Amino acid sequence: MKKDIHPEYRDVAFIDLSINKTFIIKSAVQTKETTEIDGVTYPLYKLDTSSASHPFYTGAQTRIVEAGRVEKFRAKFAAKKEALNAAAEAAKAGK
Repeated sequence: MKKDIHPEYRDVAFIDLSINKTFIIKSAVQTKETTEIDGVTYPLYKLDTSSASHPFYTGAQTRIVEAGRVEKFRAKFAAKKEALNAAAEAAKAGK
């Protein structure tokens, strides 16, 4: 490898601000902030969301979608059931 052209690859502390969780992984991200964890100083990178809090990875997104689908199904068939009951009542009244 050529010298001085590659970014420094080192341990970096990432903090997920939405759930206040910190994890340390290797990265070449450039940061100005640092944090101390267990007596070791790491560069700090702040995230709005990570796989620990994102709805797609946590499964919360599918529960929201399923709830919407169930409500849509119930509303659709409740209207059809009311129309069917009204038609049955009209047929009984007509006899």
